[in-house]
Amino acid sequence: MWSQSKAALKVVEEKTDKRFGDPGNPLLVSVRSGAPISMPGMMDTVLNLGLNADTLNGLAALPGDQRFAWDAYRRFVQMFGNIVLDVPKEKLDRAMEVVKTRANVHRDSDLALADLKAIVDRFKEIIFGETRQNVPDDPEEQLRMAIAAVFDSWSSRRAIDYRRVNRISDALGTAVNVQAMVFGNAGEDSGTGGAFTRNPNTGEPTLFGEYLTNA
Repeated sequence: MWSQSKAALKVVEEKTDKRFGDPGNPLLVSVRSGAPISMPGMMDTVLNLGLNADTLNGLAALPGDQRFAWDAYRRFVQMFGNIVLDVPKEKLDRAMEVVKTRANVHRDSDLALADLKAIVDRFKEIIFGETRQNVPDDPEEQLRMAIAAVFDSWSSRRAIDYRRVNRISDALGTAVNVQAMVFGNAGEDSGTGGAFTRNPNTGEPTLFGEYLTNA
């Protein structure tokens, strides 16, 4: 499976004209579940995978925004620590709230570059203290571990309970999707949202969508 994953990753590199682990033009990926029946919020996801000290600078150079890159790195370290290394989410959230209180801000988007760097340093301390492991710098090791963690989340308590409530068979299993990251928070010309082929409010069969810029 790993040799197939690496071969498929090369296809993504060719399509995006980026290279996984390249300091100058890094390909970052999200690692997501791919169950045949949607189980929203039940399976694990890791975003911004492929970031380390070298690729962080390459990411910052693309939009020319250090804060954007460090916010992406903060999210990656936080998710990897919680989902892959099984560090309690509450401990990481609490560390971030301490920095927000100290900086006298209420929203994550109001954190300054120095605040984000402080959060990443604290996350790493907590992760090592809890697991005696560091978040790996090698992007391939990050990917291998994240793929395994998403497969493992099929057997998490919340996923099992969700399947039982919704009468979904445990035998279906899940794929793991590795996708090129796109960023909705890279400036006012980017955004995030969702679109539907039917208006969810009225049932009318017309396109309907909502979005936020720079989010």
